[in-house]
Amino acid sequence: MSGAQRGLLPARMPSVGGALRYAESVLLAGGQRQARRNAWAAVCENRRHAAERELDAGAASPLRRRS
Repeated sequence: MSGAQRGLLPARMPSVGGALRYAESVLLAGGQRQARRNAWAAVCENRRHAAERELDAGAASPLRRRS
C-alpha cells in the first residue's frame, strides 16, 4: 500500500505555498507556528511605521540649508 493510499500524502500536488504550509504543519506545533506568524506580522507593521516616519520627516523639513 502506498503513502497516498494510506492518507499520508495529499491526493494532488499542492502549490509551493501549500507545500510549505504542509511542511510547516508537520514540523512545528500549532503554537510555534502562530508565534512565528505573529512575529512576522509585527516585523511588517514596524516596517510600515518606519516608512511613515520617513515620509513625515521629509514633509516636515522639505529643504535643508547647507552652512
